Amino acid sequence: MNLAEFVIQIEALNANVNIPLLTEAYEFAEKAHHGQKRSSGEPFYYHGLETALILAEQHLDSATLAAGLLHDVVEDSTTSLDEIRKHFGEEIAELVDGVTKLSAFQFKSQEEEQAEYFRKMLLSMAKDIRVILIKLADRLHNMRTLDFLPQDKQLRIAQETLDIYAPFAHRLGMGKVKSELEDLTFKYLLPEIHKNVIEKVDSVQKERQGFLEQVIEPLQQELKKAGLEAEVTGRAKHYYSIYRKMVDQNRPLEEIYDLIAMRVIVNSVKDCYHTLGVVHNLWPPLPDRFFDYIATPKNNLYQSLHTTVKLPGGHKMEVQIRTLEMHRTAEYGIAAHWLYKEGRQQFGDSDRQMSWLREVLEWQKDLTSPLEFMENLKIELYPEDIFVYTPKGELKQLFKGSTPLDFAFAVHTDVGYKCTGAKVNGRLVPLDTSLKSGDSVEILTSSHQAPSRDWLKLVKTVRARNKIKAWLKKKSLEESVALGRQILDRELKKIHRELPSNSDSLELARKLGYSDWESLLAAVGNGTISASGILHQLIPETHPEKVKSLVQKIVSKARPKPGGIKVQGMGQMMFRFAQCCQPLPGENITGFITRGRGISIHRKDCSNALEITQDPARAVEVEWDVPKGQSFLVKLDLLVEDRRNMLRDITDAIADSDTNIRSLDLSTEAVTATGAIVLEIKNLSHLNQILKKIRKIKGVISAERAKGTSAD
Repeated sequence: MNLAEFVIQIEALNANVNIPLLTEAYEFAEKAHHGQKRSSGEPFYYHGLETALILAEQHLDSATLAAGLLHDVVEDSTTSLDEIRKHFGEEIAELVDGVTKLSAFQFKSQEEEQAEYFRKMLLSMAKDIRVILIKLADRLHNMRTLDFLPQDKQLRIAQETLDIYAPFAHRLGMGKVKSELEDLTFKYLLPEIHKNVIEKVDSVQKERQGFLEQVIEPLQQELKKAGLEAEVTGRAKHYYSIYRKMVDQNRPLEEIYDLIAMRVIVNSVKDCYHTLGVVHNLWPPLPDRFFDYIATPKNNLYQSLHTTVKLPGGHKMEVQIRTLEMHRTAEYGIAAHWLYKEGRQQFGDSDRQMSWLREVLEWQKDLTSPLEFMENLKIELYPEDIFVYTPKGELKQLFKGSTPLDFAFAVHTDVGYKCTGAKVNGRLVPLDTSLKSGDSVEILTSSHQAPSRDWLKLVKTVRARNKIKAWLKKKSLEESVALGRQILDRELKKIHRELPSNSDSLELARKLGYSDWESLLAAVGNGTISASGILHQLIPETHPEKVKSLVQKIVSKARPKPGGIKVQGMGQMMFRFAQCCQPLPGENITGFITRGRGISIHRKDCSNALEITQDPARAVEVEWDVPKGQSFLVKLDLLVEDRRNMLRDITDAIADSDTNIRSLDLSTEAVTATGAIVLEIKNLSHLNQILKKIRKIKGVISAERAKGTSAD
């Protein structure tokens, strides 16, 4: 593509671009990439041209288009960022730098690496949303030309696109980009299924397309009679979307009635509702299939009226009604709202959409676990929304499946903390009730109420979950401080001493590497540091033998009888069950004092328990004392045949055993599937019962407790 052809295509897509600027960027990129070729054999700089054309289709500003042209120059040539800055100014240089920093990250399949990549994208979006728009355009063209890469790279890039780029395009409302990315990944990740879906869709669509043409004409006539100017077209679903419906609904393609839908584009919001009346007068609507996304837009700004009607012959068809502006937003999302005036970034109405980004950036600061961050972000990227009301009529937007407890935290954090119950539409309901759009919710509170760990099972929203975790963390810290103070005070009294003064305590804390006295006390309470070590600093002449060991202090606090301690099911501040062997009631156990995590409980036959024998002073005798109803997490490794309904049969067997599934992950390899499942187990007998049921299922090759453990 030469410069003249490029300019013609750019102007056809966006007549308001700065052609001199783009001409300079074209020539700069061509020179910087001179002699370089892509895997397709095309000149390297062609990729920048195609990226800019995708951005022009979205009607983005000239600076963004220029950055699209130049986005590979710093990374893939000898050109420096300073040279970009010198020729094109600070704004374009910053955009190129933002894209370069994202590209420099080497994505891996591990969830932790994926989480860090997401964090980078979020931070880039917060600084300048156009960085992500350029990166999405860059990825879209790379996916369009993926045929020229080796298969291993095709699979890696396609999976990365499905996991990262398509969800971001969806959350930014960029339906056109998201759908094309998903369809392209479908082709590479599931080639046989992709081919099969295309063949079936093509055969069914020919029949339905003819039917569609027959129903468009009468609608056009009725709209004309009503004095409405409208464009009526057919809309075919994308292949990946069809595949997901088949999987999610467990239906063959022939039973997916909305393979083709009707779309009506009118001039105003008033005309949308007028058109809805015309449609319903022409064909009867299905009462449970009407959605007003104009009055209540989706989180990604999507607006339309959706209705499904019953046509002659018993056929069903979805009709979407929207204005031209709504249609553009549905196609291009936040890019459709981009304005750039007087050196300021503006988003118009889309600022409302970006509130989710500000909230995500806020809660991600508090998450140190990449896996937890990833879990929360996936919820944020693909939310299904409901709309519920306070008793005063204030509208609250929540995720589908949200409970009254989620609603309480959406109203105010303190309302959530003090929630004791809820009324939905005037009736008392349990706190785990799933809310529906249109519900009116009243929260009952008490000043004596406080969150519990069980609440984490009742909430669906990230906000509620993180607020509960923050409270529990603070409470645990307070308990550790109180216990540490009690341990230290008791040991000092034995030698007729008192706790140090404020100034002395601060000096001592800092001497031992803690920011303040309470942090030091918390460390004593949770077992990070021994009281004997502190006493030795306070009173150097104190001989270590005169002070109880750390083991004795902690044991004396928790021991109900001589000779050992009981493992209290909820004693999370004092005890932790080792993840390496996940001991269950009924198994012989042993414990030892860890540095920083209190007492760690292991099975006696666990290989890691050898650490206890190497340091006998830290060993603790323990025995089971489990409250009724207490459950324990156990991980199972599965190897099964890849057959229809295998997953259903496994989950049914588990459900029949009165067991909750905490997580399940299966992946197919040729004719088999492997994976892991984490269950809530009561005891060893309960585990063996479940394993016995799973092993009886047809096609289960093996089901074992995770490596390093056994069910014996």
